[in-house]
Amino acid sequence: MQPFVLYNSEQRKKVEFVPRVEGHIDMYVCGMTVYDYCHIGHARVMVAFDYIIRFLRSQGWSVKYVRNITDIDDKIIKRANENGESITTLTDRFIQAMNDDAADLGCLAPDQAPRATDYIDHMQNMISNLVNKGTAYPSNNGDVYFQVEKFAKYGRLSGRKLEDMQAGASERVDVEVEKKHPFDFVLWKHAKENEPSWASPWGNGRPGWHIECSAMSTCCLGNHFDIHGGGSDLMFPHHENEIAQSEASTDEQYVNYWMHVGFINVDGEKMSKSLGNFFTIRDVMEKFHPEVIRYFIVSSHYRSPVNFSDAALKEAKNTLSRFYHSFKAYQQSYGEKITEALDETLVERFNTAMRDDFNTSEAIAILFEINKELNRAVKDENQELATVYYSTLRHLTNILGLVQSNVDDFLKSDIGQEVLGLSEEQIADFIQQRVDAKKAKEFAKADTIRQSLLDQGIVLEDTRQGTIWRRAD
Repeated sequence: MQPFVLYNSEQRKKVEFVPRVEGHIDMYVCGMTVYDYCHIGHARVMVAFDYIIRFLRSQGWSVKYVRNITDIDDKIIKRANENGESITTLTDRFIQAMNDDAADLGCLAPDQAPRATDYIDHMQNMISNLVNKGTAYPSNNGDVYFQVEKFAKYGRLSGRKLEDMQAGASERVDVEVEKKHPFDFVLWKHAKENEPSWASPWGNGRPGWHIECSAMSTCCLGNHFDIHGGGSDLMFPHHENEIAQSEASTDEQYVNYWMHVGFINVDGEKMSKSLGNFFTIRDVMEKFHPEVIRYFIVSSHYRSPVNFSDAALKEAKNTLSRFYHSFKAYQQSYGEKITEALDETLVERFNTAMRDDFNTSEAIAILFEINKELNRAVKDENQELATVYYSTLRHLTNILGLVQSNVDDFLKSDIGQEVLGLSEEQIADFIQQRVDAKKAKEFAKADTIRQSLLDQGIVLEDTRQGTIWRRAD
């Protein structure tokens, strides 16, 4: 296994990855709070860590990938009450929807997907340990808080200093909350009327959000593991608080490397329901093929902010289609013939790009170089060379989870397209009429048929195996 570098958010620089166990990586990624359909920001996190893990495994690493599910919190309780349904019914429905969306985007399932409500005992044990150590304290109203001043390294991930944050914060502290410091955070919430609760040493209640991830990650991966990931919005306070409570509880380093995925803006603005620019994955999949969405995400470096728009997705569709057109041309000439003799120089260039903090932008540029050579070899009828380039491109696009659809199905996909006025049978009939016209040397008639179909969004392509059609880009 070749070494690789990644950007460690805690160190604020790229560093070489050194595993705790040779050849093995334990990774925990903060998952979704399941009270609604996943949005495109969730899609970026799911897809980014999916291709990262695919690449690592392709390099021979053994990866244990854990992505949690938050199935109890304020928003879930509120939505279940609004819907007049149980929390379990609500969360089960949206967990299934989340899994369906991830699968549509070509994401492999995590090795473990722990649900918070299955780890209440572990959370209580961690909280009890913190209370016994004096780094957490129960309040008179039944809440339990972590005392940030007792953790000397608080703020090391986000780079924030407690004294700087405290200045100006005292005015905003809820006077009814019995905190010793404005940034003390809740570990256990006392039960309110008509809310789900569990018995605990501090009375009936439920866990705070931050303690959920500490309990699930350490139960699944141990007190100290390799990589913790999530969206950039989670760095503070969620991940900062995870570090504090985990290390205060275990007296061990919690995580070696922190990875954060960049923000998605919509038409240049932060995505927000109040701005009317909030889109679920399902909203977008009504207009664009799921693999177009995946390509849009993969084509940008995972840490960079990206701007989501219809124009950007249309460009992604046209760009991704170039691979499909090349695969179609190859398959028309040589079927699905592949070889194990890949172009190792090109493979190594791709791997080198990906080993540099998973630089997909550079990796995809290399894929287009291969695509260009594939087209040239097919045009020159050089089967041996074409097969090497096709096999190499197949291998590398598989690592990124791209060009995974049936070629004809993708090129004829009607997702987000106007409904064609013709059935496939009618299109086939017009193609035959054009063939017959060309045989009869009625070239004007043949051209008229081609133009008529083009006007209806259908492009004809003449190949050695006959005439095929696809939707116009």
